[in-house]
Amino acid sequence: MEKASSTLWKRLETLYATKFLANRLVLKRLFTFRMNKGELLKDHISQFITLLNNLKNVQVHIDDEYQNMLLLCSLPPSYKSFRKTLIYGRDKLSFEDVKGYLLSKDKLDSEFGLDSKADW
Repeated sequence: MEKASSTLWKRLETLYATKFLANRLVLKRLFTFRMNKGELLKDHISQFITLLNNLKNVQVHIDDEYQNMLLLCSLPPSYKSFRKTLIYGRDKLSFEDVKGYLLSKDKLDSEFGLDSKADW
């Protein structure tokens, strides 16, 4: 996944190259964005969406497929099985679907008393 993220970063950097340092910093932040230990999943997703919105505000559009990959790559190793299950056998997933599946998992974990914070 790291290699895919790196390749994706180079491709999008080329596609959306901008002379404005602030825009480039937001784009780079998106590609280095990772869930922090102890962070709640819903807070992580909220921050990710904020980054996407910041890019939209400067007319940088990132396809759903790339948004999904970036969000899933930003999750800690404890989500590895969930990531594989979500991706396996599917041709396409919308960002809203991925976000919904993650939040549903978070809700189920909460109901069963599992910790919804990032775990390493």
